[in-house]
Amino acid sequence: MKRSRIVFLAIVGVAIVIVGVALALRATNREQPLVVTPKGPIQVRILTALPVEPWVRAAAEQFNQEGHKLEGEEIQVEIIAMDGLTALGKYDRNEFGALDADADIENLTSEQQQALARFPTAWIPDSRYLPELANAAYKERLGRDVYLTDGEYRAKPVALSLSSWGIYQSRADVLDQTFGDVSWQTVHDAATAKGGWPELGGQESWGFFKLVVPDPRKNVGGLTAMISAAGEYYDRPSISTEDVTDPEFQAWLEETLSATTDLSGASAYTAEDFALFGYSQGDGGLLLESDLLNNMQGILNRWGEPLSIRYPTYVTWFDFPFTIWIGPETSALEKNAALEFERYLLSPDVQRAALKYGLRPVNDEVTVTDAEDSPFVQWQDQGVAIVVPRTSAMRSPDRDVLQTLLRWFELNVAQ
Repeated sequence: MKRSRIVFLAIVGVAIVIVGVALALRATNREQPLVVTPKGPIQVRILTALPVEPWVRAAAEQFNQEGHKLEGEEIQVEIIAMDGLTALGKYDRNEFGALDADADIENLTSEQQQALARFPTAWIPDSRYLPELANAAYKERLGRDVYLTDGEYRAKPVALSLSSWGIYQSRADVLDQTFGDVSWQTVHDAATAKGGWPELGGQESWGFFKLVVPDPRKNVGGLTAMISAAGEYYDRPSISTEDVTDPEFQAWLEETLSATTDLSGASAYTAEDFALFGYSQGDGGLLLESDLLNNMQGILNRWGEPLSIRYPTYVTWFDFPFTIWIGPETSALEKNAALEFERYLLSPDVQRAALKYGLRPVNDEVTVTDAEDSPFVQWQDQGVAIVVPRTSAMRSPDRDVLQTLLRWFELNVAQ
């Protein structure tokens, strides 16, 4: 009996202690406000074209440091550098893991959830025709748009640049004297001169004319260079598959591109290679204006001679549209957080910062002369235009034209 009474009293004692602790905790909780456990930063992943990646990455780092929030949660922007054609290929092959049209959003597999954890929230390609091509492919497969052309989430340009000729001044002077200007036909005739530079009026030590264009398998600029050449050849701003498969045009283009240096060893950053290797890389070429401006000082420092900048008759514009994915693969918070960063990129201060990267602002409050160290002002005497001269803008090519040009290049030039 004594043992039973002891056990009973022990149980009662433990119960009293538990009740006492519970009451104490309850009293403590009355004094503390209820706090919702933070969900963590809103992750925004942005595929970014190579020419604007340094500017966008610097802006993202500053944006992250400033602690921007949405609905009480901090926004963290991650920049993923990727050439536009590479990104388009990944979208075409669905390598990012977009869900099927009949996917059950509420009951995803662990593999699907893992894939979506790295799904791009937005894409800043080189030009708007790239997401338009991606959207057309997804609309056919899913029956809906994944990128919009109107409304709040429509694609908006965040900077501008254009294709332009950059030629060493000594070489440009000879071409001007011999041909009167610099054009694709000038480059073709220089490339096919059997006597090399001496035949053109240049120095014997220059050897043969060497052309610089990006490798279209690594840089969308190489593809747009061929499109620009076709525009000048046909003297119109649009080209078709029939145009690029015409034997006479193909022969002319192959003769022109025969003057390029070894493309297989070139990187995706052609203007940087031009600056590093100088005359051995080439005498001049059609490159992105912003890339040329970023490397003008380096070229002058290393080789003691500036580039002369010229603008072709048929210009290819790069508008770098901020394009938000609107499918269920990303949350509404992620989409709206991407919009916050888009607005940040379009703000006057960040647009002004784009100038030092050789990019033209799209915000009307900012001009290319707004910064004291603007390269547009610094290199104006070398032909850089504050206002681009009246030219014809090449129209966006369709998928068939792109694929045909790339296939032709692989079979006839990339050997």
